Amino acid sequence: MNELSLTFIGDSAHAPPSHILEDLSEELAHRKIAGAPQTIYAEVWHAAYWQDVMLGRVHGRGTPSPEHNAMSFPDEAAVRAEVWADLCARFLSGVHESAAISDGDVQKLESVVLCPSPSNPTRSMTVREQLESFAAHNAYHLGRVVLLRQLMGSWPPPSGGLTW
Repeated sequence: MNELSLTFIGDSAHAPPSHILEDLSEELAHRKIAGAPQTIYAEVWHAAYWQDVMLGRVHGRGTPSPEHNAMSFPDEAAVRAEVWADLCARFLSGVHESAAISDGDVQKLESVVLCPSPSNPTRSMTVREQLESFAAHNAYHLGRVVLLRQLMGSWPPPSGGLTW
């Protein structure tokens, strides 16, 4: 497994996503922390949203960015539509798919995909660049999840996490 694939599912620059999300109840996932702009649920939903966009692009669907960033966070209807356990399963399935693509066919990794946006000209980048960008995006939002867990006294998870 190469380093890029490890950033999605392994113990690389941060604890594995499966550990970061482990043993979090529905209540903790939805708990609002004073001063924090999002809940853990919203952070993971947002990451899963962009994961779907990125994987759509990687698979040649040219999935566009939303009109506004606010659309990439869940509204009340989206929160009611997906319980925490299902959201975690959807997100973790996507990181496993991303890891498999990252560790796969080099020719596919160098192929170019379109990244349409309603507010900017359509960009193009390689599949590898899409994956690298998304790995950084995941690291950012998973770091926010860890911080929220720490503030709630719910860190480290049973499988362990970086505590230093």
